[in-house]
Parts: sequence; structure tokens; C-alpha cells
Amino acid sequence: MDVVALGELLVDFTSAGISGQGNQIYEANPGGAPCNVLAMLQKLGRNTAFIGKVGKDSFGEMLVSVVKEQGISAEGICYDEKIPTTLAFVHNAADGERTFSFYRNPGADMMLRKEEVEEALLKETKLFHFGSLSMTSSDAEEATKYAIWTAKQNGAIISFDPNLRPALWNHLDEAKEKIAFGMSQCDVLKISDNEITFMTGETDIDRGVQKLIEKYQIPFVCATMGNQGSKAFFGNEIVEAEAFLMEDTIDTTGAGDTFCACLLDYILRYGIQKQDKERVREMLQFANAAAALITTKKGALRVMPEREEIEKVLGGKSCSSF
Repeated sequence: MDVVALGELLVDFTSAGISGQGNQIYEANPGGAPCNVLAMLQKLGRNTAFIGKVGKDSFGEMLVSVVKEQGISAEGICYDEKIPTTLAFVHNAADGERTFSFYRNPGADMMLRKEEVEEALLKETKLFHFGSLSMTSSDAEEATKYAIWTAKQNGAIISFDPNLRPALWNHLDEAKEKIAFGMSQCDVLKISDNEITFMTGETDIDRGVQKLIEKYQIPFVCATMGNQGSKAFFGNEIVEAEAFLMEDTIDTTGAGDTFCACLLDYILRYGIQKQDKERVREMLQFANAAAALITTKKGALRVMPEREEIEKVLGGKSCSSF
């Protein structure tokens, strides 16, 4: 197995117009950051598996069906008989930026227990990926920490994306504590500009990331900066690539997850040591292009871009070399 991810699997309800009666219509898009990452990795030819929990309801059944449809192994997914599948309503601004309303008090993804974690998947994976939202409840936090420990014991690379969602934490100090734990465990960190500021107080990306590297000794960090592009930090090097801005952007949901998947595909190819700067720049360009493409579609998990689409955005240049 190339990549195993653990975390939330949920339904994102996105606006789909107004009905004839004048009511808001919502489209049920399968989502959840860790599984979105796996969906893009599948498009890049990787073998992946997801560990998580959904409700024993129609939404849960739909999500498991979609996971399988994408080629992601669902053997690590279990059902909760009492707690419903987590739902999120996505509210988009004119520029595609969004806010979320969550129905997760609790949601099934929070109920994953340590003994439900499919240990065999973690013993055979090359890379394990997780985010902070699986640490918003005590049961799921214990399961997450057990998964990290098991993957580490078996030589896997550990990847972390904070994926800060303030509304899902009782206190932001708790969010900061759990994100700090994730950073202390990872070999690869994908982090957004607002999360850098949240964790360091720095609005300067370079200074903020250097603080994180010094504190947590993270070998490879990628910072995403929205329409300002992205940067990679490794050793004493900083590499930057501009964003691709799409005229038909409608929904930025999943852009960071798409970027993260391209980053992890690169790490699986080349590891995290002795990086080539030009190859890293190509990776950032490819990841930026992929992230731009996903913003032209609603949802994420089911509509990840194909490699050919990404290369078209890049001007026909193949990036298979990186």
C-alpha cells in the first residue's frame, strides 16, 4: 500500500441554485480532507486505503460506495449504529472562498475507537497521512495516536495537514495543542498561510515556517498561500511557485487536499532527503495547477483532475520527470 489516511469522511452540501418555490437547493458532495487526498492520489496512480467511521445511514452508505468507486480501499471504514454521518454545509462567497456550518455534535467520524483501527493497513503502508480533526474527540484522538505509532513502528513516512476548522473546536487553545502534536510527529507538513499565523503569530510565511521547523524539526514543509502560490522548505532551501488563477473558479473546497496529494506523490517518488530544487519547483507548479483545477468544480472527492488536465494547464508540459 502506498498511502493510508485516517480522519473525517463526510457530506459537503454545496449550493446548487434556487428551486421553483424559491428555496435554496443543495448538492450532496462526498468529502472529508484525508479522503480527498486519497482520491487525488488514486488519479496519480497510487494505491490507497482509508481508515474512518461513518453512520449506519443513507449518507454513510453513499460515502462508502463513493470511496470504493474511486478505487480507495474501504476495508478500514466502520459504521456507527447510533451516531449519524457528519454533514457540512458550504457557503461560498463570490470569489469561491467558503465558510462551513457543521452538523457534528457528535458525528460518526468522532466515534472511531482505537480497537477499530485496521492495524494491518498501517503495517504495510509506505506513508500515513492525517489531520487535526480526528483529534477533536477523545476516542478518535486515541485512535489517531495509535495509528501514528503503528505506522511509525513499521517505517512509514508520516504526513500531517492541520486543516484548521475553528468551529469544530471547543477552544482554539485546544486546536493549537493538537496541531502542535501533529507537527511533532510528522516528516512532511502541508500548511496554509492562515494556519502558519495561527500557530506562530507570524504573517511573514518564511519567518513563520522557520519557527515551526526549528521547534518541531520537520524535514519537509509546504506552505500554501491561496492566489499567492506555494513554497517548499527543506534543509536550508526555500523554493517558490506562482499560483494558477482560474477565471471559472466557483468553489475552493478541496484545493489544499489536491495540492497535498501531489506533494505526497512526489515524496513517495523521491523521499524527503537530498532534494533537487528544480524538481521541487516542478512539483509545486504541478500541485498548484491541480489545486486550481479543483476550484472550477463543486465538491472534491469525486471530481479530482486527471494528470492530462493538469498538464494542459501547465501548457502541455509533462511533469512525469519529477
